[in-house]
Amino acid sequence: MKYLCLLFFIAGSNALYAAGIDRNLLVTGRDYRLTADTDTIVRKKSVSVGVSYGSDALFFGRTGPIKYPFVTGDAIYNSKSGVFVYGSVLKVLGYAPVDEVDLGGGYFYKFSKSFSGAVSYTRFIFNKNANVIKSASSNDINFKNAYDWKLFKTTVVLDYLFGKSNDFFTTVSTSKYFESSWSIFDDNDYLSFNPSFNVILGTQNFVQRYEVDHNYQHVLPPSVLENLNLSAARRNRVFNVLNYSFKVPVAYNRPHYTLEASWRYSMPVNVEGTLENRRESFFNFTFYYLFY
Repeated sequence: MKYLCLLFFIAGSNALYAAGIDRNLLVTGRDYRLTADTDTIVRKKSVSVGVSYGSDALFFGRTGPIKYPFVTGDAIYNSKSGVFVYGSVLKVLGYAPVDEVDLGGGYFYKFSKSFSGAVSYTRFIFNKNANVIKSASSNDINFKNAYDWKLFKTTVVLDYLFGKSNDFFTTVSTSKYFESSWSIFDDNDYLSFNPSFNVILGTQNFVQRYEVDHNYQHVLPPSVLENLNLSAARRNRVFNVLNYSFKVPVAYNRPHYTLEASWRYSMPVNVEGTLENRRESFFNFTFYYLFY
């Protein structure tokens, strides 16, 4: 891809893997077309708005005790200088009218044609009754770097989350972007693909904080709670591999908008605390419109 007009962040995620604005969703493309999951930078002022649906809220390789399908509304302003600001509203289907509001900003940079990145800060504001596991954290400092090796791209994302719990994460992704040489309906559209393999490493204090905040009510039956050893929670402080995943996004692109469907297969490992996780498939659908 030749150009980048804007960057979205997760929950995530990508943050990367959180409900909310996806850091990996970048607005780029041939002739400033909009596509997802790419990150080459161009200095061009733009505004983008979008909506997303997710089958379950995934936060740094962990999910809650039950599925929380969600919808989000996102907006981002990207300046010519590389400074950007963004906001996101999240609703978990079947719960409060608004479960979460995210506000943040950051800066794009580019060291060379192959090496680019961004640094950002995000504030998470939750409804007091929010049930998503992300609710154990309220701030995220994110540092992302990507290097394009031509055959594939390597992205390393560092996150420091703090609030009720403090955690560090490193996410390493290897992806291969390509797009169709043919059009679907006319000369102004095309398909893009960006399959990736991702590894998340980090601490998981947020898991124990989530359990305490919810009094273990959705996590374990009373017979297990009576014999619960809370000292085991100290293992959550260990920096370890948390998750492996494969993601396959397919996007339909036109000059001002993108419609994307993606499938992710998540494999949690080293699950600590009482919150049990399992291998799971996730489906996401996004639509973003670009003004410039």
